Parts: sequence; C-alpha cells; structure tokens
Amino acid sequence: MDFVTVPNGAIKLNVAVSGSGPLIVCVHGFPELGYSWRHQIAHFAARGFRVAALDVRGYGRSSKPREITAYTLRHLASDVVAVIEHMGDGPAVLFGHDWGAPIVWHTALLHPDKIRAVAGLSVPFRPRGPVPFIELARSIYKGRFFYQIYFQQEDVAEAELETDIAGALRKVYFALSGAAPHNKWLEPKPAEARLLDGLVDPQPFPGWMSETDLAVYVEAFRAGGFRGPLNRYRAQTLDFAELAELSGRSIEQPSAFIAGERDPVRAFVPGVDLYADPGVACSDFRGSTIIPGIGHWVQQEAPEETNAALEAFVRGL
Repeated sequence: MDFVTVPNGAIKLNVAVSGSGPLIVCVHGFPELGYSWRHQIAHFAARGFRVAALDVRGYGRSSKPREITAYTLRHLASDVVAVIEHMGDGPAVLFGHDWGAPIVWHTALLHPDKIRAVAGLSVPFRPRGPVPFIELARSIYKGRFFYQIYFQQEDVAEAELETDIAGALRKVYFALSGAAPHNKWLEPKPAEARLLDGLVDPQPFPGWMSETDLAVYVEAFRAGGFRGPLNRYRAQTLDFAELAELSGRSIEQPSAFIAGERDPVRAFVPGVDLYADPGVACSDFRGSTIIPGIGHWVQQEAPEETNAALEAFVRGL
C-alpha cells in the first residue's frame, strides 16, 4: 500500500491507500492506528475498491495538536472529509471502529453529500441525549472506577500509560478482547484506582495480534504519546454544546452495525444491552452482525467474519 499526507488546514493526516475503484475510508479508535484496518485494506483493495485508512489526528504520523478543542467530533469529521476530497473518488463509504464509529456517524450527519453509506463497528449510533455521555457516566459509576472519568484529568492517564507503553497496550488490548474474562474491562474497582490496576498482561498474547503487529502500535505511541488520543474523551462536553443542531437527527444513509458478542461496550449502561437495537436511529438500516465469542477489537480479532459482513453491506448498496 501507499502512504499519502492529506492536509486539513494546519492538520496533516497520514493515510494508507490501496486499490482502485469506489472509495472506502476507514477510521480507527482508541488506542489504535490506521494499521488496525490492515485486514480490511487488503480484502477490499483486492475486490475493486480504493481503501484509505487514516491515522486519526493525535495518532501515528498524523498531526498531534495539544489543545482539547482540536479533538471535537466536528473537527474529526472535517478530517474524514479532507481525506475524501483528497482522494477525489467520493462520495465515500465509511467504516469506523470504537471512537471511529462516532466519528463516521457524525461525518454522515454533518456532511451528508460526501457520504454514500456508513458502517459502525462496536459503537452503535445514538442521537444526542439530554446530557453529555460523560455526565451520565459520572452518575452511573458514582463511587467506582470508570475509565472515561479517569481520562478527564489531564496528564494522569498519560503518565500511567507512557510508563510502560508495551505493557499498557498488551493489558488494554487483552482486557477488551474476547479472550479475557467477560467484561473484565468493567470489573468493579475503587474510584481512586488507576486504569491498569487489576488488568492482566497475557503471555503469550492471543494470536490475533502478533509481536510484529504489537510493535507497530508500541513504536507509534512511544513516538507520539497519549495526550491527543485521550483528548478525544475530554472533548465530549464540547461536542454536546457544538452539535445541538443535530438533536433528533437520524442517520439517513444506508447503514450497518458490526460488533463482537463479548464486547464490554454493550454493557456500559448496567441492565441495558446497547447492541439490542443498533438501528433505532438509522432510517435506512441494513442490519447488524454480532460475532460470537469476539470482543472489542472486532476487525482484528475476527477479520474474516468482519470482512464478510462489511462486504455484504457494501455489495448491497
């Protein structure tokens, strides 16, 4: 594959590009890279598509502004549009995983003429609620640890994660995977706990991520740190204020949802299965695929099943 640098004002985005044909843009989440889409890039490039997978701002070889205000969904959606316009092959189909899912959902809302269809992985679309999710989390997890609350204080999670980046990534990746004890990521611990407290460093790591794969992530976070990625969590209250215009809006483009059966995201709100009705706010929903035994890193843990679901969605457009 080739790598290109796409400008968006002062921001420079590192984008992996492969294949030719209709455009698919892939947007990763935390703590990942465009490399997280390696299996999808190869699959779709071999089947007549042009695939572009960016390092989201704050990650990899893309720009890493320091200020929290640079990481709102409106800014991140503008990065996706910059990639589409640079490729010149739009409108594009969007694939987004983890934080990449809210990014692509909101790109579809904010720039509908640029987006042909959208598939969210692990995080279904939810319309703007009465309060920012982080405020809801403070209520739900009052008196106990929740990682997004822990991430709000600047430089605290950065210091913990950057002390041993390889160990931290192994623990985080494993805790959210289908191989970990069910919902290990949400295991109760005191509010004053740290992120990595109680998490397991598996030896060996499950086969879906090789030592070579892990080294790509470790090198990227050693070079760039975690402030930019963590700022996405800190920008949630800014999003709530900035995106009031989207209240009540649904996703109008063809859409789909894919996730792992054992993904802790589905249990973020106790007593509620967040994957029960992922198309509730999508007006042209083409279905959901929940992959048995798989955790949060769905496109890496189960690339064949994920690719099959994504291809069925795209071929049906």
